[in-house]
Amino acid sequence: MFEYIILGVLQGIFEWLPISSEGVVVLAGQFFRADFNLVDIALFLHLGTFFAVLIYFRRDWIKILTFKNKKMLKFLSITTIVALAVSYPIYGAIRNIAIGSSLLILVGFGLLFTAYFSRKKKKLNISENNLAIISGVLQGLAVIPGLSRSGATIFGLSLKKDNSLEILKTSYLMSGPVVLASSFYLLLNDSSLVLVMWPALIASFIVGLLTLSILLKFAKKIDFFNFLLLFSGLCFAGAIIGFLI
Repeated sequence: MFEYIILGVLQGIFEWLPISSEGVVVLAGQFFRADFNLVDIALFLHLGTFFAVLIYFRRDWIKILTFKNKKMLKFLSITTIVALAVSYPIYGAIRNIAIGSSLLILVGFGLLFTAYFSRKKKKLNISENNLAIISGVLQGLAVIPGLSRSGATIFGLSLKKDNSLEILKTSYLMSGPVVLASSFYLLLNDSSLVLVMWPALIASFIVGLLTLSILLKFAKKIDFFNFLLLFSGLCFAGAIIGFLI
């Protein structure tokens, strides 16, 4: 149980950063005895940070769900449908193939790729619908451990948007519907996940709510992409070392 709580804490810390929380959880999970598939654990722990997003942005969610913010409702609907369509087949392939040391290599390359494309920011003259499709595809690809959901969606949104706080907020709102759908799917396949992982979910929720609040307060002072480049490079090196060992 203690090991799962540690994984929950890691999820709560890294979910908001353009660094793959799923990749970090998978890497850390290699050192623990896990009763479930590591990819499933990493995906399921997003449910804890989902509740953090739900509470922190509760006023925004009320406006969205009561059709007072139809623009964001439409945007999230498109990104969710696209992300689920992209992520489902990838999840099936990764869950069955990427195990053991192979998973470490996958995580390492995912982190390195995140660092690379997150540096390639360029504003494009695209519509909101096309932006939603692009961001949805990138969010779907982030089912790959190591490829940061936050990093991918921040990159996608920054192709058109300039306001860093708006980009971060939209990225975090985008996670909600997809996480809820994926968690429901995981529970349908194995309902014992919640019975074993509930302490980790609580940990990811509490830590996630705290770190989300701190991050948004200092968002204008943080150079996300330089931090991402440094950290993901270290994680990639760690993944290679782990594979060689």
